Amino acid sequence: MDGELLTEDDLVNPGTGRPGAPVDDSGTETARRAPKFWPAVITVLLPVVLMLLRAIGELTLAEDTAGRRVLDIVGTPIVALLAGVIVAMFTLGVQAGFSRKQVSAVLGGSLPPIAGILLIVAAGGGFKQVLVDAGVGNLVADAAKDASLSPLLLGWLVAVGIRVATGSATVATITAAGIVAPLATTMDRPGVALLALAIGCGSLFFSHVNDAGFWLVKEYFGLTVGQTIKSWSVLETIISVVGFAGVLLLDLLL
Repeated sequence: MDGELLTEDDLVNPGTGRPGAPVDDSGTETARRAPKFWPAVITVLLPVVLMLLRAIGELTLAEDTAGRRVLDIVGTPIVALLAGVIVAMFTLGVQAGFSRKQVSAVLGGSLPPIAGILLIVAAGGGFKQVLVDAGVGNLVADAAKDASLSPLLLGWLVAVGIRVATGSATVATITAAGIVAPLATTMDRPGVALLALAIGCGSLFFSHVNDAGFWLVKEYFGLTVGQTIKSWSVLETIISVVGFAGVLLLDLLL
């Protein structure tokens, strides 16, 4: 029937198990064409460009201008990604020989695999926000204020503590920067740059179940929690520690 929605099985050749030839809306097979290079590149980069234009508009345009309002709308991540999907339906679907039914089937078939990822990542992000709003980061910050440590070490340790407690690299960076800001006024320019790097390294330390990114990696690669900790969490920790060691080395050389 004309209004019937095809499933993924309708796109597969029963004899070979491979994707079958595209068909038009009347059921006639059509020749499949490879997407052209530039339309494919434009489709992939469209959401990025729209969000980049919004960021540029925030820096260069006044808030009450029409151009700024337009860029704020089209550069919103949801709108930008939706625009990319709509353009892809034509540049990677219709132009490749797919019919309207096949494009609809591909879109529908893409939803079940990502539904679990979206729910789990959202739950992880919600848990992180609960910890942030409860003031866990402030507790770690208050405990570190009176510590007599090197500014670089203090910034790294505070960022590590808040990162592990809340799972948010952003909160860890901002809070640690606020704590060591008075110390930064007494440092030279290379020292301030190294302090910023130390805080950034600390904010990457040991991504775990409090971090929405942890769940994104776990679901995307089909790992268990233990496997994600052994791979992703350990990798983040190594990056943090090695990066901070590099900061200390630069501090000795500069």
